[in-house]
Amino acid sequence: MKKTILITGCSSGIGYCVAKALHERGYRVFATARRQESVDMLRAEGLESFYLDLTDSNSIHWAFEEVMRRTDGELYALFNNGAYGLPGAVEDLERDALRVQFETNVFGWQELTNLAIPVMRRQNYGRIIQNSSVLGFVSLPFRGAYNASKYAIEGLSDTLRLELKGTKVFVSLIEPGPIASQFRINSVKALAKYVDVDKSFHREKYQGVLKRLNTKGPAVPFTLPPEAVLKRVIHALEATNPQPRYYVTFPTYLFGVLKRLLSTRVLDVILAKSGSN
Repeated sequence: MKKTILITGCSSGIGYCVAKALHERGYRVFATARRQESVDMLRAEGLESFYLDLTDSNSIHWAFEEVMRRTDGELYALFNNGAYGLPGAVEDLERDALRVQFETNVFGWQELTNLAIPVMRRQNYGRIIQNSSVLGFVSLPFRGAYNASKYAIEGLSDTLRLELKGTKVFVSLIEPGPIASQFRINSVKALAKYVDVDKSFHREKYQGVLKRLNTKGPAVPFTLPPEAVLKRVIHALEATNPQPRYYVTFPTYLFGVLKRLLSTRVLDVILAKSGSN
């Protein structure tokens, strides 16, 4: 029997790469996306795909029930990946902006995860893989909403891992640094929608943020292709005892070490400088 996996955010980048590669590896992949044109593209490429909007509970429940219908109630793995980053100074982020960031990046993931857990408990096996970020354990300026959402995912995942201890349901966090994707393009759109740059105290700094986000090619050093994440996902799926955390890219390893070794004040100096580049 093929191992089954439900993946969110498969229209491009990491989700698309992982869905295609696992399909070729022999998994039965349910590749979901929030735009119908993305669903059509995935189907045309031979994947089982359907609509899933992480901000819509009805959509989440329908998609999960569709997986259950197609698999006779079985699910080996869930890869929570669909997310976006809202840039902006914390003081410029209104309640609605933060709410939408958390609806997609946190609440939708947890709602879907909570549907999967009883299935995995009943069958006594399963893998829950969360695509977090280096910004899930260190913070950079002008990434407050995204930082907060990833910190929340880290906290929920760590707690869930403890609560599932003793079962054969494993929870793993993937923590990438810069990965080549459509992430920057979506961030520019989010900034324009939720932040009034011209009225902000940080108006001039936003010009630097926009310049970085609109850069063609890698915006920061050490950017890797999504296949770097795929490698960790495969290990989390297939290892007998998968790791709780998987670092991806040099910046993630670097900041992981610095966070353990340096004081908060010294680390703040480095992060402030990194965030201004």
